[in-house]
Amino acid sequence: MLKIRLKRLGRKKQPIYRIIVIDSKKPRDSKAIEEIGFYNPITKTYKINLAKATKRINQGAQTTKKVKQIIKKLKN
Repeated sequence: MLKIRLKRLGRKKQPIYRIIVIDSKKPRDSKAIEEIGFYNPITKTYKINLAKATKRINQGAQTTKKVKQIIKKLKN
């Protein structure tokens, strides 16, 4: 099963996350199938390609709670 989740980047105590599509059995920071956006929790900025995200969701990909919140904010 595919999952849309966050991949951690950045330095210690300064995280930056990429929003990725990945197999659910792989570790968090392994190679992604597709990168569809980013999220910076410090400045509360995010950007996501909604077309790619909805395409993957329609194909059966599951989202994590935080990614679901980001998508919901962008749709409103």
